[in-house]
Amino acid sequence: MANAPGEVALPQPVFIVSDGTGDTAEKVVRAAFRQFRGHLVHLTTFSHVTRSDQLTSLFKRAAQKNALVVTTLVSQDMRAHARRLATEGNLRHIDLIGELIVELEHFLDSTAKGVPGLFRTADESYFRRIEAVEYTVKADDGKEPRMLREADIVLVGVSRTSKTPLSTFLAHKGYKVGNVPIVLDRPPPDELFRVDQKKIFGLIIDPDALERIRLVRLKAMGMPQKTNYGDMDYIMAELEWAKKLFKQHPLWPLVDVTNKAVEETASRIITVLEERGFGSPIGDVSQL
Repeated sequence: MANAPGEVALPQPVFIVSDGTGDTAEKVVRAAFRQFRGHLVHLTTFSHVTRSDQLTSLFKRAAQKNALVVTTLVSQDMRAHARRLATEGNLRHIDLIGELIVELEHFLDSTAKGVPGLFRTADESYFRRIEAVEYTVKADDGKEPRMLREADIVLVGVSRTSKTPLSTFLAHKGYKVGNVPIVLDRPPPDELFRVDQKKIFGLIIDPDALERIRLVRLKAMGMPQKTNYGDMDYIMAELEWAKKLFKQHPLWPLVDVTNKAVEETASRIITVLEERGFGSPIGDVSQL
């Protein structure tokens, strides 16, 4: 109904009722309302609603305000109760997740657990990832060689072969990753050779690609381009030094990172690790 001239339009109330935090439901509703210009709405989110008496109370308040009620409730009983309350109160009600759950049950030929809060449950795998990230930060760039014995994966390579970003990516999948830089004419730490050698991976790269990466790095740091770090002769000598080390340790698989995305390189490393019988530290990591 249009407002009379001079009448101030009041926001239309929307109640978001969730057995979790309600964050996802609120984002979906706000995204939908962006399709409607010139309409004032006031969203109120009620989180962690897991009892029928809570639901009854909220629907009564919604009826008093003539609010639209949007629910995300995973319990079948709670969803059914919400539908009854909406009918009794003659309220507009959107079950944002119920139909999806029902269709998924048919599609997967399985019954949903109906347990609130599973999406944000801090389970064992969550804490494993936190522990892996903390470990990987401390063990980055060979800072703590004594920590290498605890590693699930050890990466070895010359500077700018993606050791740190690759370590970080793998850590978020639950792997404790140590990485050791190869420096010309400098032997690696003794601790590297006390690690299970089947967990060590050598990173290799095309010399031209490495030169380009290092020159960009020098420019970003405001350093002169003419240094050993970006000099092709030095790069070739450094790569030859690394090649010699890798030949001495045939159990270290070589992974070429030239023009490769971190995700692609990580996938290759995980595949080899699983082929060697180590597997994932936290089960399925494909959707982390």
